[in-house]
Amino acid sequence: MDHEQLKAFVVEKIEDLKARDIIDLDVSEKSTVTETMLICSGNSKRHVVSIAENVVVEAKQAGNPPLSIEGREVGDWVLVDLGDVVLHVMQDEARDFYQLEKLWG
Repeated sequence: MDHEQLKAFVVEKIEDLKARDIIDLDVSEKSTVTETMLICSGNSKRHVVSIAENVVVEAKQAGNPPLSIEGREVGDWVLVDLGDVVLHVMQDEARDFYQLEKLWG
């Protein structure tokens, strides 16, 4: 998958599980690690983990397994690193506290 296809794929998968407040940040000028950060919210720890797990499972099936997954055990904030796209799935409290949109936007 090219970058745009991967980004669209991830957005589709998080929308499938009703992620809220999806933000697409182009960080290619600010980061050497990734080109895009996708940030979304889940309603609970279980919802956050489910959204991230859906992306992981679907990405593996599509032949594009994640490079790493962080935060699954806690569920406040799960990061799925897909290389060119990094997904942050957060509960509202964590999202308000860390304010990634302001940091990277």
